[in-house]
Amino acid sequence: MTGTPALPADYYAVFGLERRLVLDEAALQKTFYQLSRQFHPDRFAGRPPAEQTHALDFTALLNDGYRVLRDPVRRTEYLLKLEGFDIGEQRSNNVPPELLEEVFELNMMLESAPDRDELEPARTKFLGMQAEADREIAALGRQFDAGGGRDTLSSLRGVLNRRRYIQNLVRDVEKALA
Repeated sequence: MTGTPALPADYYAVFGLERRLVLDEAALQKTFYQLSRQFHPDRFAGRPPAEQTHALDFTALLNDGYRVLRDPVRRTEYLLKLEGFDIGEQRSNNVPPELLEEVFELNMMLESAPDRDELEPARTKFLGMQAEADREIAALGRQFDAGGGRDTLSSLRGVLNRRRYIQNLVRDVEKALA
């Protein structure tokens, strides 16, 4: 009796990649399109139900994997989860210490019904902070790929946590500007 093969264990396996944080995004996209054509459910329409189901399941896994792996932040979060790091939910009592003052000042500003001229500089500042966090994530990703271990992943986790808070600050300012 022949059965359908098991689905790959993780997104990296779906694409035949080693667990790295810096990926060739053009090669990732090329592989995505090749696998999408190969496993498109329409190609399995006349096949046995088990093969049809496998094609559907693989296509869903492929699409999810591509969405995660093509985005550097989501890819980093995913790799941390694979490596056993809890990236968990943000809690207001876990604000990174270096952002406490920023969060406090923004909340005070938002409560005072600020005008656009007050909010634009804050937005620019937070976007700059977010870009800096993205640069740190990229640098730590290169460090991890070059042989950095759990300490590098732990540093990445901290930067991701800080980035999430910064992203929330950007969101709050943009909401107030809308």
